[in-house]
Amino acid sequence: MEANARINGQVDYRAGDGPLLRVPQGPCTVEPGADSAVLSWEEEGKAMSTAIPRADYDRFVKEGRIVLRGG
Repeated sequence: MEANARINGQVDYRAGDGPLLRVPQGPCTVEPGADSAVLSWEEEGKAMSTAIPRADYDRFVKEGRIVLRGG
């Protein structure tokens, strides 16, 4: 189920085999699944999204880097 969230700290992801990239701080939506979570945000007027491993997502939430809203 998709939820509104806010990125409040360093949240990195890897695009394929490339370097680590950072999700910018600010509003986003998250759609957690069994194995991964999809983060979606807007950057410079463009819609962006990435899937991160569920273990990383859970750690980011626990550490306060991703703050869920209205949940």
